[in-house]
Amino acid sequence: MIYKRSSALFTEAEQVIPGGVNSPVRAFKGVGGTPIFVKEAKGAYLYDEDGNKLIDYINSWGPMILGHAYQPVVDAVVKKAQKGTSFGMPTEIETKIAELAVSMVPNIDKIRFVNSGTEACMSAVRLARGYTGRDKIIKFAGCYHGHSDSFLIQAGSGASTFGTPNSPGVTQGTAKDTLLAQYNNIDNVKELLEANKNEIACIIIEPVAGNMGCVPPQNDFLQKLRNLCDTHNVLLIFDEVMTGFRLARGGAQELFNIKADIVCFGKVIGGGLPVGAFAARNEIMNHLAPLGPVYQAGTLSGNPLAMAAGLAILTALNESQEIFNRLAEKTEYLHKGIAKVLSDNKITHTINRVGSMISVHFDEAEVVDFNTAAKGNNDTFKSFFHGLLNEGVYIAPSAFETWFITDALSYEDLDFTINAVNKVAKSL
Repeated sequence: MIYKRSSALFTEAEQVIPGGVNSPVRAFKGVGGTPIFVKEAKGAYLYDEDGNKLIDYINSWGPMILGHAYQPVVDAVVKKAQKGTSFGMPTEIETKIAELAVSMVPNIDKIRFVNSGTEACMSAVRLARGYTGRDKIIKFAGCYHGHSDSFLIQAGSGASTFGTPNSPGVTQGTAKDTLLAQYNNIDNVKELLEANKNEIACIIIEPVAGNMGCVPPQNDFLQKLRNLCDTHNVLLIFDEVMTGFRLARGGAQELFNIKADIVCFGKVIGGGLPVGAFAARNEIMNHLAPLGPVYQAGTLSGNPLAMAAGLAILTALNESQEIFNRLAEKTEYLHKGIAKVLSDNKITHTINRVGSMISVHFDEAEVVDFNTAAKGNNDTFKSFFHGLLNEGVYIAPSAFETWFITDALSYEDLDFTINAVNKVAKSL
């Protein structure tokens, strides 16, 4: 495929936007080459500025669960925009989508809308600290909760070692309150809790990791976390920015039957518009201003266009369990097809899948955490990515990102993708 116009647009963008992009993963640094500039999208397809048609497996990093330009969402946004795009005042639609979300998700009484997943996770941690009166948090290596200072941390190997920043601009003072644990390693979490008794406010986790590929929880890991949090009076935060309303109507809490104390949302809840949210039981949420002392605010939070889009998509998901069944069936079909052609071509690989999230890793070892995800052959992935791109299939330009399946994909699309993988595998 030819990407002459995308290349020219990227060169132009580099002059006025740092790195030519407004989010680093878009820059293709992990795979090399020039980013693809999108002109429009519909259903399961992207159409770039050079006129190429691509089957889309990132779907705006998750929210296009029913496809691009899903008509009920488009209609809702257009109708709402005709009445004004922003007010900075309460609107009825905020209450409507809040009522719907609370009815769909287990174990929450109130929800507050923000403008991004980063803001949701940042606010959830502040709320947890305010509610418990404790400062430290535990996060997991390979889990991404946005670019708030508290989350951009690496930690030492010892249970009580202070974290160290892995981005300039994050202070040591902030870093010392973030402890890093190993995903799927409950003993490691126990050590951290024992070494920091009565100091941990919360544990925040992606219940299914999506930022080291798709990595499922194993061996009742989430239930064991829940038990540890109960024992140590620590709040459990589920970052469901990716999994919320995608893995089930009620997200990972419903899928795994685990109750989190605070849940963060994004992606699907905005129907493709910039939205985030965090939710919890009354006793926790009532600590938020203006009811309580924990301050959180946002001038454009609850933006009417975003609320209209979110209400339209959640309504569709709430009315049909069959959507989630279809998504899981299509993802399983894709998994089996890719696994077969990679095996037939003697390509070493591991595939992880949960619901409509899936990732391909070029290593024979089971991928259960960030360390095992990092062992994959990144050179192979680069060739795999560009090979699929040339065949008209767009996956995440990083070996450490999950693919997101949309219900707009047909089985013909899936067969086309499997055939494309077969062609690429022959050259790997």
